[in-house]
Amino acid sequence: MNDELPNVKKWVVLYPVYINSKKSIAEGRRICTTKACENPTCDEIGDCCKFLNLPYHKEAEKAYPRDFMQRGRVRVLLKQEDGSLCNPEISSRKHLMLKIAEMVPRHIGRTTKKQEPTSSSSNAPAKSGKGGKKKK
Repeated sequence: MNDELPNVKKWVVLYPVYINSKKSIAEGRRICTTKACENPTCDEIGDCCKFLNLPYHKEAEKAYPRDFMQRGRVRVLLKQEDGSLCNPEISSRKHLMLKIAEMVPRHIGRTTKKQEPTSSSSNAPAKSGKGGKKKK
């Protein structure tokens, strides 16, 4: 799915900022915060496109113009050259962003990261008090 195709420039561009709930509309978010997800990555967006059977191409060296420190974008093919949809469930950019934002929190990388800290923190001894030097 991640093949270099000649017409990639005509595909829909998705920056992670578009579906980031931590960003404001002025910073580039394109969907409402209740449906957006926290800090999505290009890899997660690409995996969601693979799951939705949509051809995609990751461009790691590209940056969003309003936030050039965050690197990466994904190009996705929604309609084939004859005009038919690649996935009938997704008919527009907006549907694509909403579907991906719904899927990213359930991404395998996020679910395993959340489970690891809970098990390791229960084994560590709990410290109480403020710490520091005591006054005499």
